[in-house]
Amino acid sequence: MSIDFTLMETLMGLYEDSAFSVIDWRSCVMILVSIVLFYLAIKKDFEPLLLVPIAFGMLLANIPLAGMMNEPVYSLGPDGLPVLEKIGGLLYYLYQGDALSIFPPLIFMGIGAMTDFGPLIANPKSLLIGAAAQFGVFIAFFLALAVHEWVPGIEFSPQEAAAIGIIGGADGPVVIYLATKLAPHLLGPLAVAAYSYMALVPVILPPVAKALTTRKERQMIMTQLRPVSKTTKIVFPVLCTILVSLILPEAAPLVGMLMLGNLFRECGVTERLSETAQNALCNILTIFLGVSVGATANGAEFLRADTLAIFALGCLAFAGGAAGGVLFCKLINLFSKDKVNPLLGLAGVSAVPMSARVAHKIAQEENPKNFLIMHAMGPNVAGVIGTSVAAAMLLTMFG
Repeated sequence: MSIDFTLMETLMGLYEDSAFSVIDWRSCVMILVSIVLFYLAIKKDFEPLLLVPIAFGMLLANIPLAGMMNEPVYSLGPDGLPVLEKIGGLLYYLYQGDALSIFPPLIFMGIGAMTDFGPLIANPKSLLIGAAAQFGVFIAFFLALAVHEWVPGIEFSPQEAAAIGIIGGADGPVVIYLATKLAPHLLGPLAVAAYSYMALVPVILPPVAKALTTRKERQMIMTQLRPVSKTTKIVFPVLCTILVSLILPEAAPLVGMLMLGNLFRECGVTERLSETAQNALCNILTIFLGVSVGATANGAEFLRADTLAIFALGCLAFAGGAAGGVLFCKLINLFSKDKVNPLLGLAGVSAVPMSARVAHKIAQEENPKNFLIMHAMGPNVAGVIGTSVAAAMLLTMFG
C-alpha cells in the first residue's frame, strides 16, 4: 500500500512539474496553428524556408514553463550596478536581432546579393509598377485608422496603422524593421501576418490577377529586354543608395544593405563576399529571424481581437498591392506603344522572387510560350525598393 502511495505521489509530482499542469486553451490553439503551418510548408510546399522556422518558433514559445522567451532578471548590486540574477530564454536573445533592427537590413544584403537588377535597369517602367504596388500599403493604413468606426473596441494609432499598412509591401524584413520603430508591442502579429502572407503568395495573387485581367491580356508576350552593361550594373547600386538616402535618410539601412549586397554581386572582385551573403549568411539569418518571429506568437498575447484585425487588414493590404500593380500596368497600356503584360503588376508585390514566379506561372498557364520571369523580376526588385521607401516615408511622418 505504501509503495502504491509513493508511486502516486511521484506521478503527481511529475505532473505538477510538467507543462501539462498549467497549459491553457490559448497555448493549445497556437500549437495547433503551428502544426497547420508545418503542414502547409512540408506537404503543400508553401515557402518552407520561411514557414518551418516560424512554425517551430511558435511551437516552442507556446510550451508552458519552457521559458524560451523569458527576459533576463537583474538586481542592483552593493555598488549600485545591475547584477544578472537569471539569464533569459534562448529565443529572447535571438529576438533581439529583430527588436534592435539588426536582422532585417542584413537579410536585405543577402537579397541584394542574390538578385540581378538588370531587368529593372533595362525597363525603367518597372520602377513605376513597383511604386504602384505600394497602393495596398496606404489603403490598409487608412482602413486601420478607421477600423474603430466599424468594430467598437478596436482602435489603432497612426503609428500602429502605419506598421499594419506596410504588410501590403509583402516584405517581412521591412515589416519587422518598421514595427520595431513604430509599434514594437505589435511586432509578433505583424511579423507572423507578413511572413504568412508571403508564404501564401501562390494562393492570394492568382485570384487577383484573374479578376482584373482578361485571358488575352494574360497571354501577352513581351519583347526581349535590352542588354545592360556591366558598368551600369555597378553604378546603379551606388547611385541608388546616394539618391534614396539623401531624399529619405530613414531608408538608408534597408536600401543601403540591399545595394551593398548587389554591389558584391556585380563588381566582380568580391565573389567570396557575394557567395557568403547570398548563401551561408542569408540562411543563418533566415533561421534566426524565422524562429524568433514565430516565438512572438504567444497565445496569451496573440489570440485577441486586434490581432485578428491585423490579419484581416494585412490580407487586404496584400491583395490591394497586387491589384494596384495590375491596374497601373493596364493604365500604362492606354498611353504607351510598348505594351506590358498586366501580370507584371503582381510582381510589384515585393516578395522576391515568389511574386515574379507566380506572374510567370499564370502567364505560362495561358500561353506555354510566354516566358515572363525576367520581365517580372524588374517590378519585383522595384517593389523591394518601393516598400523600403514607403516604410521610410511612414517612419519620417510618424516616427
